Amino acid sequence: MDQLDRLEQVRCRAMFGGYGLYRGANFFGIISRGRLYFKTDAKSRLNYTGLGMKPFRPTRKLTLKSYYQVPVEILEDADRLTQWARQAVACSKAQGKKA
Repeated sequence: MDQLDRLEQVRCRAMFGGYGLYRGANFFGIISRGRLYFKTDAKSRLNYTGLGMKPFRPTRKLTLKSYYQVPVEILEDADRLTQWARQAVACSKAQGKKA
């Protein structure tokens, strides 16, 4: 969570044996088993798959294809991590408007 300090109003809540990340009402990330996953859409997902990242699998039978693991090189760069987190929040907002 410390890496996301630049993104204001982030809170976490227990879920899936890990934590869900929220900014306001927008659920944009998951921390599970020491890994961070962000919400994606068809366009942003290419950034993740292009770096070999996989979707979140809370169980063997369940895959959440809209949440992808954040690459280590992004985690280690506070500016890029903040950009990717903002993009995940935007994906969450956009999906909420479609519902």
